Amino acid sequence: MTQGAYASVNGIDLHYEILGADRPGPPLIMLHGGAYTFRLSFDSLLPELTAERKVIGVELQGHGHTADSDRPFSIRQCADDVIALLDQLGIERADFFGYSLGGLVATEIAVSAPERIGRLVLAAAHFGPTRSKGYYTEITALELSSPRMPTEEESAAMIRAYEEVAPNPEDFFRSVGKFQPAVHDFDGWTDDQLAKVAMPVLIIIGDTDFVRLEHAVEMKHLLPNAQLAILPDTKHLQVIRPDLVLPMVTAFLRQ
Repeated sequence: MTQGAYASVNGIDLHYEILGADRPGPPLIMLHGGAYTFRLSFDSLLPELTAERKVIGVELQGHGHTADSDRPFSIRQCADDVIALLDQLGIERADFFGYSLGGLVATEIAVSAPERIGRLVLAAAHFGPTRSKGYYTEITALELSSPRMPTEEESAAMIRAYEEVAPNPEDFFRSVGKFQPAVHDFDGWTDDQLAKVAMPVLIIIGDTDFVRLEHAVEMKHLLPNAQLAILPDTKHLQVIRPDLVLPMVTAFLRQ
């Protein structure tokens, strides 16, 4: 089953897509990376994941099919949008898989509404301010020569994916200009807040990620029920790689 639709939440029309088997158990909510669409983020994983369970892919404000608006962009607001969508769909509890920006939104839900999440996968996400400890310095300085940064081909793929589905294809850079500061200036969560995130969490980063390796280790220690996987020879934009991610994610979600 594939079903794309819009939900009116908090002043925007939020796009979501329902795929996969309608089987007992919680659905899997998948939240894409910044400047990515749901499909560009997760297409390589969907055939196997949707064979086992219902998957709901959400496109956040200014991403993919969801138009930007005059409303400010924030991690908290995106989390409220997703929770409002769950309410409209009658979903009390779900598993979550968040990639990069989507990981921040999923973590905010885990902190503010932990009863809504069963198991949580966080890929290429951070927990603290990017400028002081979350990201490597060259990322926040936007040093394009860094091997961690997107290649021209990867950047072109983001723009192309957006233009193919966005209600206003010309808004790509406007959207990036809103969400990028919201991510880089985000204060993150306190140690006490993270210590209360009790659900099982799988953290996945690349060894050449935007996210500092020591920051990922700190995340693992702060969360009381977390596992950490570091993918070899993998950049931030390559973390959703089916050869390594699918086996560990499917095993984690089946537990």
